[in-house]
Amino acid sequence: MVDSRPVGVGIIGCGNISAAYLKAAANFPILDIVAVADLNMEAARAKASEFGTNAVEVDALLADPAIELVLNLTIPQAHVPVGLDALQAGKHVYSEKPLAVTFEDGQRLVAKGKETGLLVGCAPDTFLGGAHQTCRNLVDSGIIGEPVGGSAYFMCPGHERWHPNPAFYYQAGGGPMLDMGPYYITDLVNLFGPVTRVSGMASMLRKSRPIGSEPLKGQMIDVEVPTHIAGMLEFANGAIVQITMSFDVAGHKHTPLELYGTKGSLLVPDPNHFGGEIESRQTGEDWQSHSIEMPYWDGNFRSIGLADMAHAIRTGRPHRASAELALHALEVMETIERSAKSGSAIAITTQPARPAPLKDNIENGVLA
Repeated sequence: MVDSRPVGVGIIGCGNISAAYLKAAANFPILDIVAVADLNMEAARAKASEFGTNAVEVDALLADPAIELVLNLTIPQAHVPVGLDALQAGKHVYSEKPLAVTFEDGQRLVAKGKETGLLVGCAPDTFLGGAHQTCRNLVDSGIIGEPVGGSAYFMCPGHERWHPNPAFYYQAGGGPMLDMGPYYITDLVNLFGPVTRVSGMASMLRKSRPIGSEPLKGQMIDVEVPTHIAGMLEFANGAIVQITMSFDVAGHKHTPLELYGTKGSLLVPDPNHFGGEIESRQTGEDWQSHSIEMPYWDGNFRSIGLADMAHAIRTGRPHRASAELALHALEVMETIERSAKSGSAIAITTQPARPAPLKDNIENGVLA
């Protein structure tokens, strides 16, 4: 008999992103949010009150036997320490992206998961959204033919315009590649499979930047990481994709993701979202729009990866937003910056399998 009991979830970190997870979790009956915790108990109590759960200290959350799975929504620099604490406490752990601020630290977390026999998962999970799963089906159906290449672009003037406390975006573990790159690289692996080699170039033109948002408007923050990064990704399937991630661009007209093949091209929606417009064009024909065939596209479902992992806990099957996938994305991102310093193309050592596609018979928040 299939074990369908909800999985008890404890959330550590009650910052900006936690509301999106808490709201979306209601779509998935497999998730039972038992408690939230934060070093700032006022923030934890506010989130607990808003979403009808309990606010507790971090140590109490880790000791609670009702909690099987810790959702780690701390800042990037805390992802590994908190994740290791959760695993040591006997909890499965799912982290906000990136998995770690360095590939070496990410390896430590993955190794600890294997040592303890506990699952480790990591955002982003937007590749499980209906639009991206539909694109996956189109690629697998041969609509573009043999993959040739593609492009991936995220470029903006910087998050200090809107974020209430943006300094961490410009510290070690931040920057446009580690912040936004996971969405693009993870979706590309979903669509094309793993990356085998990369090259890159990077720049940091400003050493400090003014905050444009309240409550810290006007304060200056130091910049410690590259803020404009361009790279080339070579995939195991032979495709070559150019990627640019930037906090230094006022505006642009590139589409977020484009895939090119011997028969045609596919325009993939923004991988930071679950839905969006899909278009394709085959040689000698006009562009055509495609309906989204899969669920979870018409809203923010930023808990679907967590729910998929909870089902994996109950069934024993692999989970899709896995630590291995996140570690691969982290290695790719870090290696692009290493290549920028060395001036040489560098091979990627991790080679995860493409995550299994979602099935088209998903309903009532149950992920097959």
